[in-house]
This record gives sequence, C-alpha cells and structure tokens, in this order.
Amino acid sequence: MKFSSLRQCINVLEKQGELVTIPQPVDPNLDMAEITRQVFNAKGPALWFTHVKNTKFSAVSNLFGTWERTQKIFEPQLASVKALVEMKSDPGGLVASPGKIFRALPAALHALPLPVSRPKVLENTCDIRDLPMIKCWPKDGGAFILLPQVFSKDPENDSVFSSNLGMYRIQISGNDYDPGKEIGLHYQLHRGIGNHHKRALEKHQALRVSIFIGGPPAHTLAAVMPLPEGLPEIAFAGALAGRNFRYATQDHHFISSDADFCITGILVPGETKQEGPFGDHLGYYSLAHAYPYLKVESVYHRKDAIFPFTVVGRPPQEDTHFGRLIHEITRSAIRESIPGVTAVNAVDDAGVHPLLLVKAHERYLPCDKRMPRELLTHAARVLGTGQLSLAKYLLICAHEDNPGLDVTDERAFFIHLLERIDFAADVHFFARTTMDTLDYSTQDIHQGSKVVMAAAGERKRVLTQDFPQTFSLPETFFHPKIVAPGMVVVQGPAFKTYPGAKTHINRLKKHLQTQPGLESLPLFVVVDDADFAARSFSNFLWVTFLRSNPSHDIYGVSEKIRFKHWECVPPLIIDARIKPFHADPLVSDPKVMEKVKALGKKGGPLFGII
Repeated sequence: MKFSSLRQCINVLEKQGELVTIPQPVDPNLDMAEITRQVFNAKGPALWFTHVKNTKFSAVSNLFGTWERTQKIFEPQLASVKALVEMKSDPGGLVASPGKIFRALPAALHALPLPVSRPKVLENTCDIRDLPMIKCWPKDGGAFILLPQVFSKDPENDSVFSSNLGMYRIQISGNDYDPGKEIGLHYQLHRGIGNHHKRALEKHQALRVSIFIGGPPAHTLAAVMPLPEGLPEIAFAGALAGRNFRYATQDHHFISSDADFCITGILVPGETKQEGPFGDHLGYYSLAHAYPYLKVESVYHRKDAIFPFTVVGRPPQEDTHFGRLIHEITRSAIRESIPGVTAVNAVDDAGVHPLLLVKAHERYLPCDKRMPRELLTHAARVLGTGQLSLAKYLLICAHEDNPGLDVTDERAFFIHLLERIDFAADVHFFARTTMDTLDYSTQDIHQGSKVVMAAAGERKRVLTQDFPQTFSLPETFFHPKIVAPGMVVVQGPAFKTYPGAKTHINRLKKHLQTQPGLESLPLFVVVDDADFAARSFSNFLWVTFLRSNPSHDIYGVSEKIRFKHWECVPPLIIDARIKPFHADPLVSDPKVMEKVKALGKKGGPLFGII
C-alpha cells in the first residue's frame, strides 16, 4: 500500500480489522511494552493506545506484528524495490537482464528526495518530556525512543545523497542526562553515523543530527536496511513508500516533512555520558556504557502526531519480520554482490548476528577429493560485507552437495554440515577481532572472536539420535540430551573462571575420548540447564551461540595446533554456560504480566486476543 503518513496506515488497518484501539489509561512504564509482547505472541492486531499516561500523544505498536500484515503494508512496491537494489548491486547485470530496468523504474522515479516548504511537522513544538516515556524492561536505564530514524550528513559533503538514516536507540530519560535537554544516542562502530561522527571529531566540529519518529512505515524500514554503497536510505524510503521522501531545512537541520515528530540537536565533540542498560534484541540487557549524547535544540510535531514504538527482546519479536523482509529484498542483491554465494540466513533465533548460515559454490577442481577451498574465499567475502561482518559463527556449506538445502531450515542445515565437516581441517578461527557491540559473550565490549566452519564433499558420518549403550559422563557432568541428530547438550558445573572451566572441559574431553561410537554425535554443548536447552531447537540455538565466544569456548577431543591451524577429532565441544561477565537475560515483571492478562478478560479491550 502507498501511505503518505502513519495515521493513514493506521486508518487502513483499522478498517481491515488489523488494529485494536485501547482507550483505557495505560502506563508507559512497563505496561505498554508487556501488552505489546503478549499481543505479538498471540499473533494479534496492531495496537493504538489513545490514552497514554503523562502525555497528550497517542501511541501505536505491533504494526508489523505478523508477517502477513508486514507484507500488506509494504506491497505492492516490493518487486520494484528489489529490482532497484539489484541494479545498484550489479549495474553490469542490466545488460543481461534489461527487464530489471523496467521493473525498477517505478521505484527509481520515487527515489529522488524532494524539498518542500511549510511542512506540517514544523507547525507545533513540545519538550522531550512531553513524549510518551516508554520503558520496556524492568532494568532498563530509562525511557527510550524505540523506532527512531536518525539522520546525519557527512561533514565533508553536504549532499543529501551522502547522508545516513539509521535506527539507533535513543534514551530520553534516566541516567545523568539533563531532563528535556539531553538524550542518549547509541550507535555501533560500523554504522554510517559513526563515520560521520568520526569526521566531525577530526574537524573539531559538532555533528548536527535529526531524529524522525513516525511518518510512512517505509521510512522506518529504510532506517534498518543494509543498502549497497551509493543508495542513500532516504532514496530507498521514497522508493519503498511509492512516494518521494519530502524534506525541509530548519535552523540548518534536515527535517523529514512527513514525520510525526522531529528532534534536532548536536553531538558535541568529545563529550559522552552513560547510556543504558537496555533490554536488547539478543534477549539480554545491553549494559551501561559511555556514548555520545545529543544536546536537544528543538522538538517538532504534527498536530495529529502519533508515537510509534516497538518492543525488542529474545527473538522472535516484531523486528523478526523486519529481518525477514530485509532478506526478501536483498537476497538476490547478496548473490550479485558476493558471486558464488547462493543463500544466506542470519539466524533470528540466535539473535541474528551471532550465527550466519551460508550456502555457496565449491567449484575449485579437487586434486584428490572434494573439500572446502572456494568456500573459504566466499567466507572471507561474507565477513567483509556490511552487517554480515558482525557474524560470530559463520557456517558455510557447498551448494553442490545439496542444491535444495534451505538455509532457513536451521536444523536441516546443521545436520548437513555435521555429516560432512572434517574437524581436523575445516574449523578456522579469527581471534582478537571486533565483535558486535550488543554481544556480551566476551569480557571486553567490541572485542571477541569469530569462527568459520566449512563443509564440502561426501558424508563422512551418519548422525544418530541415540547414545551408545555404554555411554557415560565424568563426575560433575550429567543430564545428557540429544537435541537433534548428532547434537548433544550436557549439563555441567557452574562456570566461575576460565582456568576452572578449562579444567572442567579437559575432564570431559578425556572421558569422551574413551567412549566408543561418538563419531555419530559430533557436537557436544555444555550448558547450565539441559532441559531448557533441549526443549526446542530455538532454545538450543539461543543458548549455544549467545553464551559462547569461539576462541575461548570451543574445545575438541584430541585438540592440537598443527602449523598454526587448530584441529580436533569429534566430538567438538562448545562451552555455552553462563559466565560471570554475561549480561542478565530479559525477564518480565510478574505483576505487570498479570495486570496485562486482565485486559484479555471478558469486557476488556484485548478479550479474545490474548
């Protein structure tokens, strides 16, 4: 659908029975987020809170709460936008497929941003403290703007085509921020605004920043899109909306004319304040750290402004559908930009960035037998490409071994890889490298390791779902469970220190070395709660890949270093126990949960929904 405003989208969803209005007074402190979580889990409608306590503004959430609704909101522009992204990724491909030009033409016509005068968003002003102060999790450091579009320009190039529009969390209360005058801005090292800020610091200049909230839903999606170089997010926003991005300038700040709210301010060179904690999309709190903060100059809003928000936490959440839509739009573009790669899945159940599953061609002529060669070239390209570079575990398989293997079927992918991987040759570590800012599986923020596991060729083993009759575990290890063929979780003693952990795992390694029949069980994961980890494959992925740092937590039977290369014989062991430095998992307030459940009783606004 083509929407020129957030309100238009809400009106359409309401007519189609895809939106429920909650007229009762609702507390933005935990209650609104808990309502959204429970309705999302029930695959329910979008929610319009018309009476938010301590603010005159209404708020909307769960707009993208189901995949079907997400598709409905962004169609029919998707096909044209896909073609436009493909054109930017591979301009030379137009010669072979001139039809792409015609498919991309509607999107291209709407990609040019248009300046306007007297935008409605500038008609009214307010204070930061007048906004809905939405706090999602009990240990959050304050209230946050949860669907912001943060705009900045390159200090060395004033063109709108050298701009960045990103979604970085914005803390608007709590900590040491001067209320109403300062707000926190959290961005990751690789993001576009980081480059702009770095150049501003080099020039000893303040960086002007604008934060847009609301507007056409396409503008929100544009802020999270990993786009090819040369395709600015505001151009993509217009293409996806089917309506050119309209903007104005106010006091030297860039303004989105169609936004519901616009906050303007400056990042002062060299100044930081503590931001966080924040319940993040990995299912854990991001801890408090020093980040730049915005000195607020103005807060503008439309007369009929609506405040959109989302809730993040352990996947799946509403942003899961954003991720799926991004995959849909960029799938062919990734194949074009990384020749030889045929499919990629950033696994949502593992928090997206920690685990990447890739299928690619292995076409190098084998000297004696097929093995990963070209796959390692592809892996290097993947780890050097945009947000894919955040991957902590990169598992890559040869397309030729099973062209029909679906990388989004994580269980099947793991089985395929474990049947074929050679643990003496196909495990490759990158130690002491950068890490996703939000990943707390290491002791130092931004710093950690990566591992590539590659598999190509014939099956080397047949996986089983049964333990050998003589199977046993050493003292302090117990409760073994098979999660899927070849994959075992084992409950171990509590992790205290790495030297102690090494002693524990060495005891397990020596014991497993004496156990016959473990070739068919090539992966062991040590956990704190085997019942929880084995309850679902989703739990297994979340625990294994969010609670481990490859260089520190991967072990193997008979492991050794040969000519700088690590190798072992199966089983490979991953220590996924909770470490003392890990961030806390997200847990809802039980009293708030019960209060929200009452809204689902007969006569309540959510009766029949939750």
